[in-house]
Amino acid sequence: MRFVIDTNVFIASVLKDGLIREIITNSYHEFLFPEVIFKEIENHKEEFLDKSGLDVFNFDELLAKLIVYVNIIPNEKIESYKDKAKQIVESIDLDDAPFFATSLAFGSCPIWSQDGKLKEQKEVIVYNTKEILDLLRSV
Repeated sequence: MRFVIDTNVFIASVLKDGLIREIITNSYHEFLFPEVIFKEIENHKEEFLDKSGLDVFNFDELLAKLIVYVNIIPNEKIESYKDKAKQIVESIDLDDAPFFATSLAFGSCPIWSQDGKLKEQKEVIVYNTKEILDLLRSV
């Protein structure tokens, strides 16, 4: 199965060696991550460092190690889906449009997010971590 993974889920795998990291690194499923989100990660890097207690070197090292477990989707691949994605999330949060554009580019594959508001839309299935775990256990 394929899943689009949102920034908060991915960053959680970087900041803490726990369930999310285990799912990402030990699953044979494909996790998609839009390239454009790396700007967001860079913009919030200080916040992530403060939350985690990691220094820049260790954060960057963990980020690099975990990136190999996700498929980075180039901006060009999702460009033609951006308008539809914005329509889907315009009443929720436009910052989530890249994840929806990525999902649409891959046949509306599910999105893995802890943001419950994303479930308000009806275009794409959104799973939280518990639901992902349950789904992966059943496959």
